[in-house]
This record gives sequence, C-alpha cells and structure tokens, in this order.
Amino acid sequence: MSEQRCDSYYSATINDETQYPRLEDNLRVDVVIVGGGFTGVSTAVELAERGLDVAIVEANKIAWGATGRNGGQVTGSLSGDAAMVKQLRNKLGAEAENFIWNLRWRGHEIIKRRVEKYGIDCDLKFGHLHAAYKPGHMQELQKSYDEAVRRGMGSELELISRQDIPGYLETPLYHGGLLNKRNMHLHSVNLCIGEARAAQGHGVKIFEGSPVIDICDGALPVVKTAYGSVTANSVLIAGNAYHKLARAKLSGMLFPASLGNCATVKLTPEVAKAINPHDVAVYDSRFVLDYYRMTADNRLMFGGGTNYSGRDSKHVAKELRPAIERTFPRLKGIEIEYEWTGMAGIVVNRIPQLGKVSPNVFYCQGYSGHGVATSHIMGEIMAKAIIGQLTEFDLFADMRQIRLPVGEWLGNQGMALGMLYYRMMENFR
Repeated sequence: MSEQRCDSYYSATINDETQYPRLEDNLRVDVVIVGGGFTGVSTAVELAERGLDVAIVEANKIAWGATGRNGGQVTGSLSGDAAMVKQLRNKLGAEAENFIWNLRWRGHEIIKRRVEKYGIDCDLKFGHLHAAYKPGHMQELQKSYDEAVRRGMGSELELISRQDIPGYLETPLYHGGLLNKRNMHLHSVNLCIGEARAAQGHGVKIFEGSPVIDICDGALPVVKTAYGSVTANSVLIAGNAYHKLARAKLSGMLFPASLGNCATVKLTPEVAKAINPHDVAVYDSRFVLDYYRMTADNRLMFGGGTNYSGRDSKHVAKELRPAIERTFPRLKGIEIEYEWTGMAGIVVNRIPQLGKVSPNVFYCQGYSGHGVATSHIMGEIMAKAIIGQLTEFDLFADMRQIRLPVGEWLGNQGMALGMLYYRMMENFR
C-alpha cells in the first residue's frame, strides 16, 4: 500500500507534482533501481546519460522518503570521514586524505552541473555558516579553515569572530563560526523531481506506488511488485532506511533514526533580513546539533535533535520551538505552519555502505544524516560500478563495517545509548 507525501513545506511547494504510473507489466531493462530518492534517481541519471535502459521502482512517490524530509543543506561535512581515511590508508597510503577531501566536495559539483544542464528550479543558493556553540569549538573550526586554505579554498571561506556574528545572525548563542561560500542550500523535493524528469527525458521508466515485495537472484535478477516485475542485468537497492529487502545480508548494518524539521509562517522581508541578513544556511558544532535556513518565501526552516527509537516523533514543533526561540528571541511565539519527520539511515561507524547482495544485486545506503551531497556522490560511484568501473566502489565495499547481531529495536537502543554518551562528552569539549 503506497502512501502520499508527508505534510511538509517541501510537499506544499512542489513545482510540478509527479504522476508516474504503477508498475503493471513485466519489463526487461539493463538496470532496475529500487527507490526513487536521491540515490536511486541520481544513479539513474548517470546510467541513462551513458545510454543504458533503466527503470526506477518507487514504493510511494519520487522523493517521498529522507530525500523529501531533510534540511536541504549541501555541505562538505562527509559522514565518517576520519574512519574512512584510517581504513583507506591501507590501500591508498598518503593519498587517502586527498581522496576524502576531494570526495567531500564532489556532490556539490554534480548538483550544480545537473541543475544548470537540465534547468532545474530548486531555489539553489550559496552560503553556509558552521556556528561555534562553545568557545572551544572555534579551535576545531580554525583547523578546518587552515586545511581549506592549504588546499586552495581560502577565497571561499572566512572565520567569523563572536563580535562579528551579529552581522550574519541575530542570535545570542554563538561564539563565532566558519563561513563557507561553496556550500549550498536548496529545495530537496524540487531538485529530486527535476532530476527524475531529466532521467525520464533520457528514457528512464519510472513507476510510483509500486512497493517491491521480492528480489529474485539469478543470472538475470527479477524485481517483483504486487502487479508487475522487472527483469534486469543488474539491480540497485537504494531505499536506505525505508526498505526491508535483502535482510539476510543487510540486517544489523543500518538503523533508522527520526530527524525532525519544521517551517514557520512566512516572515516579513524585514524580519527575515534581520535574523539572517546574508541568507546563509546554518548548523552548529555540537554532536547533536540544530540546523536551519531561510526558504525562498521567507520562512525559517528549522531542524534538530534525533530520535533513535526507530519511531517518528509525534510533536516535532513542540520539541523544536524552544530551540527556535533560544536561537532567535525575536521569533518567540512565532506560528509554525509545517512540521514533519524523516528517517535517516544511521551507521555505527558512519561510513556509507556500498556492496553486493549477490553478483548482480547492488546496495547503497547509510549516510548518517549527511545525505544530500553524499547521495549524489554515491550515485556516480554506483553507476560506474554497474557498468564495470569498480575502482571507487571497491574502496567502499572493502571497508570494514560494524554489523550488530541484534534486532532493529535493540540496535536502536544501543545507538541511543551511544548518542547519550556523546552528549555527555559534549560538556568536556
């Protein structure tokens, strides 16, 4: 049974709603992708541009899952970067740091190129502030700045002192920040729908309202739904935290965590300019952080906190209001018009998980809350792997992942305890 979109700001401001058919036939293609979010759609674009015959099978609507429920920030904060460097040194040696550094900005270029090439209207803007929540956090931001300068990004970054924060944000909270002009923010659903239209223009067959009930392995694997099937040379499972496929291989590897977001009523241009004069996206420097930005129609979109129970939070606006009012005292009592949740796929060591269920059934998942840019990077890597260019795929597939030998509920409780530890350690940072 498929579901309609959640009641989010993104859903209410879609430029061109999708109306793709349900799969009701038995098709034969080169590649079938399970999941119509950023990972699946981005991979489809890459494959279709290379001339392959591709189908996307989505249980609900294009961009229905985490793709349509995030904060819309495109940043170079690659999940699990330190853990990846440590493991990659065994294969890449001193080049491991360079590989990860270049990887963290690759998604930006893919998105910018695709928006320009296909004329996608997704409110793309530049500018992001990583805000220091405590004085000691400025030391970490200084290190990030120094590395960026060493690598030639000095003209795109600026360290902001506590005294200069009022010029960027009307808030009493922060002790400084790192301004990044390469980072971006955007309307996630309109981006994904635009990419799906681009894929369709290259011949990709897209099906909505078609939950996959089984994937039959074999020389030619078959993806089955209640009313049809797709036989292909290769399959990509790209459902992240929103599917229960291939449990024998994937159980215990990824755990869903609910992230809450909300959007206020429209602010007057004067208020919007006062609280965020340079229209930058923001997240702070805590382990469990707040993140926010202005929408194209002058709403404050605000997210924060993480529910590791595996269930959605029921009172998102109520939970986020204190943080909004603490950040911007001017907005005390502001009406919140939209509230929604989304399931992020959390990995214990935070390294994205790429691999194979069987020789020609691939999977890609686990961005741990950093999915907008990372999903586009992984889409490119997965497309190359599917056509036989396995160099980058193998780097990820060979990384050691932590698989918990427990059910999802116990795994979520373990993740919650781990995050509680990090919150306690926050006091000593």
